[in-house]
Amino acid sequence: MPDLLLELRSEEIPASMQRKAAGDLKKLLTDALVEAGLTYEGAREYWTPRRLTLDIRGLTARSADQHEERKGPSTKAPQAAIDGFLRSAGLSSIDQAQVKSDPKKGDFYVATIHKHGRAAEEIITEVMPGIIRNFPWPKSMRSGVASAKPGSLRWVRPLQSIVCTFGPEHDEPVVIPFEVDGITASNVTYGHRFHAPEAITVKRFSDYVSALEKAKVILDADRRKEIILADAKNITFASGLDLVEDEGLLEEVSGLVEYPHVLMGSFEEDYLKIPAEIIRLTIKTNQKCFVTRLHGQEALSNHFILISNIEAKDGGAEIIHGNGKVVRARLSDAAHFYKRDQGDLPDLDTLKASAAKFGLDLSKPLDQRMAKLDHLNVTFHAKLGSQGERVTRIRALAAKLAEVTGADPILVDRAAVLAKADLRTEAVGEFPELQGIMGRKYAALQGEDAAVATAIEDHYKPQGPSDRVPTDKVAATVALADKLDTLMGFWAIDEKPTGSKDPYALRRAALGVIRIILENNVRLRLLSVASDRDLLSFFHDRLKVYLKDAGRRHDIVDAVLSEDADDLLTIVRRTEALSALIGTEDGKNLLAGTKRATQLLAAEEKKGTKAAERIDLSLLKLPAETALHQAIVNASQSAAQAVAREDFAAAMEALSKLRGPVDAFFTDVLVNDENPDIRANRLALLAAIRSATGTVADFSKIAG
Repeated sequence: MPDLLLELRSEEIPASMQRKAAGDLKKLLTDALVEAGLTYEGAREYWTPRRLTLDIRGLTARSADQHEERKGPSTKAPQAAIDGFLRSAGLSSIDQAQVKSDPKKGDFYVATIHKHGRAAEEIITEVMPGIIRNFPWPKSMRSGVASAKPGSLRWVRPLQSIVCTFGPEHDEPVVIPFEVDGITASNVTYGHRFHAPEAITVKRFSDYVSALEKAKVILDADRRKEIILADAKNITFASGLDLVEDEGLLEEVSGLVEYPHVLMGSFEEDYLKIPAEIIRLTIKTNQKCFVTRLHGQEALSNHFILISNIEAKDGGAEIIHGNGKVVRARLSDAAHFYKRDQGDLPDLDTLKASAAKFGLDLSKPLDQRMAKLDHLNVTFHAKLGSQGERVTRIRALAAKLAEVTGADPILVDRAAVLAKADLRTEAVGEFPELQGIMGRKYAALQGEDAAVATAIEDHYKPQGPSDRVPTDKVAATVALADKLDTLMGFWAIDEKPTGSKDPYALRRAALGVIRIILENNVRLRLLSVASDRDLLSFFHDRLKVYLKDAGRRHDIVDAVLSEDADDLLTIVRRTEALSALIGTEDGKNLLAGTKRATQLLAAEEKKGTKAAERIDLSLLKLPAETALHQAIVNASQSAAQAVAREDFAAAMEALSKLRGPVDAFFTDVLVNDENPDIRANRLALLAAIRSATGTVADFSKIAG
């Protein structure tokens, strides 16, 4: 079966767009081919800075013939309806239609439409221009002479050539010469912009890949990443250093080069006095370079790894020199920011009111920045006020939470006041990713308690499901206050997540609250700090997702999650205990018996039969019902006592003892006795089973 090779070559595509664009191209084309009646065995996408490539294997050479029956109007329908049917079915006369009968609706017309299969070349020629013209680039541009015309092609960067060949593995492939804005598909591509700019004629994917490699283009992005990583590690190891790996940067630089060459540069050791985070971000952000460490140590070295797209004749000396100049200039700026952040602000007299409001010491640099943040009235959100107002709210909430977490209230207050101060530092202004990190460093430099410094950095955590949770009590308290304030604020202004949209990362904030509470064993009643029922429901939804990811059954979570349950730690412990019970034979049988009792009660209530309001011991005629009643009394008391001391495993153990009496009751006792009083009394026993198990969970919600 034939294979299809497609290449769209352009000027440099932004690295961040390449992987998705290649995937989009594969999906758009394969979907279009399948919709047109073709099938294929496999498809793989490739990308470099200058090309998107598809290798589609085993594509059928022709779509199958299709036969479709189209139902038409009644034979008694008006002529206008019949004429419309003829047009839609492509018939010239009603004599070309068949007449079929329906026992209820009578006779009606049916047209059999035959669609002949089409050659794959014809289908590709038809679909490709539309795919290219409507390609979903985040940003695109017009270029060249054709751009002056209305409806001209928009592409991420000027599109320069198209390759499209089609044919079996061992035969000469054909070129499918579709055309887009004056660019006609051919079998000609071009290699590396500098090393091999000449035209290359290709046939199929295998010779295309080898021809590109000879022309200094490595097509496979993952292979480029492997080369970069391996060479970088080898170079650093040879110099007695370790590479500081960075997957995001590796992905980016692999999208900047078609023929990677790894080189090492250096900068003056004096710059190592700057915090490592600033050095790393300066070099990464501005020059797309990796930093290195002294072998086996955490401290950075003064060497960096850069990736070149050319094999320089001088061994890369000029490239290293040029990158080194830029790195030094950027590090010089960073050193200046770092020094300035530790000095006094020039307008301290204007900050006295803000300093008094927050109890700040204007002899300390970080305190000055917090006062400046408040003085400038920097907006947090148009409807939620300034950053200073937000810090005031977080401070008050943190004080309340400290009573629950057991954190030192004085340290909590100091951490809450300084938590956002580094937003006014020059280092964070240059690198927003460093917020919290720089606050911690500056807090330590001005002699703050270690717990306060830690909380300033960690109050932003966790920032995702894999991020660590703050464990220090002060940090956990301020982190909870920060996230709860965010959630409560956006709920108050009705800016809640909708569908896939969550512009303020409120789902992430709620998950952060959940993880901090659970991983630190915090007994917090959410309604005591956030009284919004709808917000509590949002927490329930996030908790379900969290527990599902942890392997908990959704039905068991639902069974313990009542509408007003606001103690997340208790919910999880109940879930764990119930999961353990349901995993035992006694638990499974108790669940079955409880469900049977509930169903019998529901069926009788539907008939109008009511259970007695209380169990009459004198009406317990059979040993099995007497035994069940006593078992219910014992289990209910034991379970209630266990729940009161929050020993949910013991509560489940108490309930498991109902299993035998419940089984015996359903074996030996006829619930629907002829005597209405006995029947009502026995229904009351069933209600007691439901009530007893309900002390720990709603068994009716459990599957099985």
